[in-house]
Amino acid sequence: MQTVKQLSVSLVNKPGRLADMLASLAKEKVNFQALCVMDSGGRGMVRFVPDNVESAIAVLGLMNVRYEINDVLLAELPNQPGGFRHLCERLATEHLNIDYAYCSFNSSGKTKGGVSAVIKVNDLAKAQRIIGVTVNGRKKRLPMRRPVKVALG
Repeated sequence: MQTVKQLSVSLVNKPGRLADMLASLAKEKVNFQALCVMDSGGRGMVRFVPDNVESAIAVLGLMNVRYEINDVLLAELPNQPGGFRHLCERLATEHLNIDYAYCSFNSSGKTKGGVSAVIKVNDLAKAQRIIGVTVNGRKKRLPMRRPVKVALG
């Protein structure tokens, strides 16, 4: 898991606007680790993690496109049922709120592809401690708290 820069762009929801932006980024050889496009009324929200933040910012500047930069978590997850759920449960047990999340699937020609989850949380430093810590050069996971069972009735 790592902290990465994500760019958020609001585009007019018209045919070709997204394609134009993506073409300009591709022309400058900007690639994506993850990308998400959502409709928000008359505008579209594009969130992406570029492989080269400086180049992406330069392209957006030349296009006169406004953007916002956020620090987000980029976590590698197993591509199996419950992989993302497990991560959400770990954050929830520590009272961390996920503002939004999206995933990027990468098979790379392998039979078991990996999943990269982009997660925006309310406390980035705490989330990093919960998801994984490094001890003596090795990644060590913190124990998960057991949920409290409440009797109803």
